Amino acid sequence: MNISRLVNLIFIIGGGIIAIYAQAGEKQNTYLLIAGIVCLMLGIYRTSRNIPSKFENQEEESFVKSEPIEDDEKR
Repeated sequence: MNISRLVNLIFIIGGGIIAIYAQAGEKQNTYLLIAGIVCLMLGIYRTSRNIPSKFENQEEESFVKSEPIEDDEKR
């Protein structure tokens, strides 16, 4: 497994666990909850950076061919 993927996974799982732990208590620790959410979002952001765009090669994948527009003057 790639080191970057492992770091992303640790951020996501760790942030989720921290956020759930901070929310579970009767007296909620706001700062711990914020830290957990930040770790979770950081892991999701780092993961989404590596996913290629669906629309990156839109011209190559298009099956619709455009025809040249003819002017009325040429007729």
